[in-house]
Amino acid sequence: MKKLIILSGAGMSAESGILTFRDMGGLWEQYNIEEVASPIAWQRDPQLVLDFYNQRRKQLMEVEPNEGHLALVKLEHKYDVQIITQNVDNLHERAGSSTVLHLHGELMKVRSENNESLVHEMDHWELMLGDKADDGHQLRPHIVWFGEAVPMIEVAIPLVQEADIIIIVGTSMQVYPAASLISYSKPDAQLYYIDPNADAFNYPNLKCINQKASKGLTELVKML
Repeated sequence: MKKLIILSGAGMSAESGILTFRDMGGLWEQYNIEEVASPIAWQRDPQLVLDFYNQRRKQLMEVEPNEGHLALVKLEHKYDVQIITQNVDNLHERAGSSTVLHLHGELMKVRSENNESLVHEMDHWELMLGDKADDGHQLRPHIVWFGEAVPMIEVAIPLVQEADIIIIVGTSMQVYPAASLISYSKPDAQLYYIDPNADAFNYPNLKCINQKASKGLTELVKML
């Protein structure tokens, strides 16, 4: 069974109604995104950071997976599918995809601010100051913030190296280190890029599909 990798980004979830940082204009209320999504922000004003992620979590619980998410599930009937996503939402899982790697963390998980391996699942949208992990430390969003390392990139690289087919969807291919993953693909791997501006990205042997995620994926899945 051929190995198929999907590299997904914010444009994938935007069609479900999830606001991207770009949609926000780089701002949340009167704050730059970096001011509510960084370790420094957490140290300076943890309540503001919690408010930001609480609102994002609440929004996530009000939306549903779109046709693009559902199309990817169908690929599992024919291929060994691995999704590697920059998205922190759980829409891939809710659509039915069985193997999802989150590079930048997960919105519906929280962790101890003192131990990043002590992770708890959230079944509600609101995280409060005073909510503690099992080690007694404050819980923080299980998110890779600006200025933090992306540890899951080391897990993602060998998966990309083994892939026979790679589909890139909903990402501008400008956010690193995620954007570097394509450089680890095999020389004979089939590469597809679905994005309204796909042609602007020049890469050898890359087949560009200038569509939004849902439409482009629905067409490509039928072809594959």
